[in-house]
Amino acid sequence: MAGEPSLGEAGFANGGDDNSGGEPYVWDLPTGFPLPFEPLGNPTTVEKVELGRHLFYDQRLSDNNTTSCATCHQQELAFTDGRTVSLGSTGESHPRNSMTLTNVAYASTLTWANPLFRTLERQAIVPMFGEEPIELGITDTRDIEAELREDPLYLALFQAAYPNAETLGTLEQMTLALGSFQRTLISSNSPFDRWIRGDDPKALSDEALEGYRLFNSEKLECFHCHVGFNLSDHVHWKDKAFFDAPYHNTGLYNVDGKGAYPEPNTGVLSVTGEPSDMGRFKAPTLRNIGITAPYMHDGSIERLDGVLDHYAAAGRTIAQGPYAGDGSKNPFKDVLVIGFELTSAERAAVLAFLASLTDETFLEDPRFSNPW
Repeated sequence: MAGEPSLGEAGFANGGDDNSGGEPYVWDLPTGFPLPFEPLGNPTTVEKVELGRHLFYDQRLSDNNTTSCATCHQQELAFTDGRTVSLGSTGESHPRNSMTLTNVAYASTLTWANPLFRTLERQAIVPMFGEEPIELGITDTRDIEAELREDPLYLALFQAAYPNAETLGTLEQMTLALGSFQRTLISSNSPFDRWIRGDDPKALSDEALEGYRLFNSEKLECFHCHVGFNLSDHVHWKDKAFFDAPYHNTGLYNVDGKGAYPEPNTGVLSVTGEPSDMGRFKAPTLRNIGITAPYMHDGSIERLDGVLDHYAAAGRTIAQGPYAGDGSKNPFKDVLVIGFELTSAERAAVLAFLASLTDETFLEDPRFSNPW
């Protein structure tokens, strides 16, 4: 990967500079939410979070000054972009749908299907310097560093975040700050949250409550992959006793009758080379799912009722075209994707439950908004 510095286990450059200092960030978490995991060497501070927020929304982090992290991760869309697949700074299409950053602090790994990216600091290097596809398209780190150092506001932000550093405005410091900001993007105030915590016993309608019951039934099996406080089985947190990062093939494709997914979206297979990893992607959180359309790793399902159709059929059948195939017969499909039947009332109930996962306060929280 062009421009990637040597990375340590924590996921950022081993530059040797003293990047400590600042006021510890206070995690104001609701009942049931554990403390997020923070990589060694990057404890979250108030100052790093504020610096990271400025960087996240700054188009100067792209080579042509047209694109920021927030271009593909917009707060009002729960930090997605509403596109089938995202567009980079040069207009090039990304092969995948923009994943929500809702509660990304709790993700075991980052991106849809790369088990190697375990920290936000390490993952940040990909959109900055990646060439296939080009996202932010940075070609020379020194230019970005020099430009930010010349900005009096940034000079003050870097000094506050890293008061003990000999050099300010480095790529390492940027990735640390971006990671710190993104860890604070915690959503926990949806109607479902208020109901399940007991804050508002009437926060869910009877229809949504029935949808919740169905969601957790063996009939639908949804709860196996979308489980726990973050409605995902792909979670990690501070002091968790073990690390796991499950991935699933849901039968979305079967283009050759032998289980193949369209290139380049072959899932974990593209990293491991293991045939059994074909089409395996992580189950993202369902928080704010009602506003993060379109769905699946490639944005190929436009609406939530289409997602229900996919699972009800135990895999998607594409009748014609280059991706034709019966996904229900994909030999690598997860054993829990078995199909089901829903009445129109049951379907409406499940959709009502999913709608109850939208956290309006998260979408408008000024702590996460564009500071520019």
